[in-house]
Amino acid sequence: MTSTEIVADLHNHSTASDGEYTPAELVSRAQELGIKTIGLTDHDSIAGLAEFVEAGRKKGIQVVTGVEVSLRFTRSYFTGSLHLLLYFSDTLLGHSEFKNDITQILSQGRGIALVTDRIDAINRQFGPQGRTPLLKKDLTVDEITSLADNVTRRHFFIALSQNHGIEDKKQIDMLIGNSSPAYIPSGIDMGKLTPLFKKYHIVKVLAHPAAGSFPEDSHYKEVLPPVEIVEKIMPEFLDPNIIGIDGLEVYYPGHTDEYEKAMLQWCSRYNLIATGGSDCHDKEIRPLGVKGISLHDLDRLIKKIS
Repeated sequence: MTSTEIVADLHNHSTASDGEYTPAELVSRAQELGIKTIGLTDHDSIAGLAEFVEAGRKKGIQVVTGVEVSLRFTRSYFTGSLHLLLYFSDTLLGHSEFKNDITQILSQGRGIALVTDRIDAINRQFGPQGRTPLLKKDLTVDEITSLADNVTRRHFFIALSQNHGIEDKKQIDMLIGNSSPAYIPSGIDMGKLTPLFKKYHIVKVLAHPAAGSFPEDSHYKEVLPPVEIVEKIMPEFLDPNIIGIDGLEVYYPGHTDEYEKAMLQWCSRYNLIATGGSDCHDKEIRPLGVKGISLHDLDRLIKKIS
């Protein structure tokens, strides 16, 4: 699907997490590209959604409100994170109880405690006095938290490259990848979301399920597991007593044509809706308008949200 055929781009990030665009700028850029519907799904944060909704109203662009939740796994066959896209009516943003509930749950997956634990682990392993010295000086908490309130892997990458001169991708992966001996996965346990789903109407979509199997290096691949691992966990995502997903993110820059077709087969097999988005984080490396969905798929999602 080319950018001119994309009606809706439903997976994007703003300055409320680790994106370069403000929520309002994201809406403006969508309008410039001719995208009729734009979604905002910041990492573990709904802080940008009020501005996003207001910008959509002013620009006459349909907006879809959401959040990308990091889920933590420490299994014998997989230690790391998978992501879940949650979409919901923007009317919920007017309910303080909903905002308090979702913010309290999401805050458990990131924050200063996780940042501190990760930095301690990196220094113990890779600091000047560590078991495998790679850093000429210890990494500090301030280096990371000064870059954002809501820290992600991208901020660790920036600090390591700008402050410590480490830009080689293999070395970066050794330091902060999920196969690193210093790796501590972000996110929350799946079960923490279950009370939220019982209380509020939320559409749950498994994000980029096959991106970890992209055959080459890619910014969209990051530290995601191969699709075989995702398939192994799928029964838990499908279980209505745990998550009960409604859809799969099929159209994604890190999915090859082969995996798009495979994910469509999963949708058919499990009766799931197909969604898609660019996972925009910036203006050049991970831009807006790269992937998205047709009007047919958008209608199915909007009906599900309503």
